Amino acid sequence: MAEHHETMKFNFEFEPNQKVREVLDEVYQALKEKGYNPINQLVGYILSGDPTYITSHKSARTIIRRVERDEILEELFKVYLENK
Repeated sequence: MAEHHETMKFNFEFEPNQKVREVLDEVYQALKEKGYNPINQLVGYILSGDPTYITSHKSARTIIRRVERDEILEELFKVYLENK
């Protein structure tokens, strides 16, 4: 097995992902309307991949599947770290 002594660097041009933002906004509102804690439910979904953490109210469960979980995480990290 080869030894690696240097840190790999990942470069890409990041553009805000409006689709992810719209999906999160819609799902967040649907969860709130149904009385759920949206943050807890979204974290459960991101960690497990289980769509049952997301309500079917206003088709939120279908909407959340329009984007990949890694796209959601990427957008969340970007927004959080740039706005610290």
